[in-house]
Amino acid sequence: MANPIRMEPADEWNRQLIDNVHPPTWENPVPQGRYNLVVLGAGTGGLITALVASSLGARVALIERYLMGGDCLNVGCIPSKSVIRGAKIVHSAREAARFGMPGSAEDVGNFGEVMRRMREIRARISHEDSAERYRDEFGVDIYLGDARFVGEGRVEVDGRVLAYSKAVIATGARAVAPPIEGLSDAGYLDNETVFSLTERPRRLAVIGAGPIGCELAQSFRRLGSEVHILERMDQILTREDPDAAKIVREAMVREGIEMVFGCDIERVERRGEERVLHLTCPKEARREFVVDQILVGAGRAPNVEGLGLEVVGVTYDRQQGVEVDDHLRTSNQRIWAVGDVCMKWKFTHAADAAAKIVVQNALFAVGPIGRKKLSDLIMPWCTYTEPEIAHVGLYERDALEQGVEIDTYQVSMAEANRAVTDGQEEGIVKVHVKRGGDEIVGATVVSAHAGDLITQFTMAIQNGIGLGSFTNVIYPYPTQGEAIKRAAGAYTRTRLTPVVKRLFERWLSWQR
Repeated sequence: MANPIRMEPADEWNRQLIDNVHPPTWENPVPQGRYNLVVLGAGTGGLITALVASSLGARVALIERYLMGGDCLNVGCIPSKSVIRGAKIVHSAREAARFGMPGSAEDVGNFGEVMRRMREIRARISHEDSAERYRDEFGVDIYLGDARFVGEGRVEVDGRVLAYSKAVIATGARAVAPPIEGLSDAGYLDNETVFSLTERPRRLAVIGAGPIGCELAQSFRRLGSEVHILERMDQILTREDPDAAKIVREAMVREGIEMVFGCDIERVERRGEERVLHLTCPKEARREFVVDQILVGAGRAPNVEGLGLEVVGVTYDRQQGVEVDDHLRTSNQRIWAVGDVCMKWKFTHAADAAAKIVVQNALFAVGPIGRKKLSDLIMPWCTYTEPEIAHVGLYERDALEQGVEIDTYQVSMAEANRAVTDGQEEGIVKVHVKRGGDEIVGATVVSAHAGDLITQFTMAIQNGIGLGSFTNVIYPYPTQGEAIKRAAGAYTRTRLTPVVKRLFERWLSWQR
């Protein structure tokens, strides 16, 4: 029987979630014979690996120690986007006067109701990742409990030993706090605990201005919290294009978020119900921030401990995770890995795409024949602030490092009439092409719908469609996607050299 799991608050929605993804009465099956594939971890990477392999006829066992669905369902994509949506609605209501509707600038919504709705949505979606569904619909043997390798071709879970032909490590990663004196004693939230809140923190400090930190900082500010972002670097979203990150930062600052860059958090102390952060800054005296809650939005560690990886000769690093080659195979020729435990791309859609590679390479490739490479994937990503910021391919710095000469075409979203009518003209479309041509090597979009728009560039790169081809695409008018066509037009105009223009003029003069 599965070990009991408890989530706070213990309401009907969290009970429904647990009943689906870690049923308290679950009985593990009795292993019979050898599995084609044993998968350790039932996050996105593990679920898709198990589903695809089983659908193709493999006998599969899937093991999960905590909640099926992993971070994405339980403490990542689904709950965060639900909170973001609630906060966006509250913010839009405050902005209603701009559009001729009554609205109150003081309205901060109902924090408890936003969080309740998040739990309801998570519970409703959880059936998709449920133990019962994977067993009954997909024919996967589901084992709930701690798994560890106990010998070549053998995994133990809940006192039972499973024999396998191939295995996949998909144990994901977890939030870790930076080594700041007093932080643990003072108490803090991370992406695994913040969604248990039922009351709005009046004052919130967010450590780290990465995607998690920025998304939740903006949402909590919109829901009425006083928010301070503390970032050691001099930019939010440091992975992103500086011009793009600047647009998002300015939007967040206008909404009232204070940002502190380049300072070190020396220590944290607890004073009654308050937390006090002591900062050391190079350009000013020491600073103090007194808050009610601290959210750590930086730091992840791969889940590699306690798996018995040493027993089967799988090489790993406690910070970087399991070492894999470009085919996602580990140092043990019978064991593969997928997802956050081994990949640089820490995205649900990346784990999904990589899982298909793992199934192909582990079960159906014969030597080099039929093998697929992780590096062949064209991987987009998006941070769901408002405006959103999305990217695919190379940044300018990547092109410089790789010796790829590029031309860059940039268009303001304000040039798309739909963005103006929607009051969403903040943003850019920025496209990099190989110098002298129109082969797209990278693109960044900052807009209200950047995550949707970036897919056009992903498809273009994947299928060798040049930027110039977008000038022939008919976009419904008005749509924000027209900004992409304008970027293509900027490229096309560079083809109209003085010589070409004179030839056109001569030709037209003959037509008079």
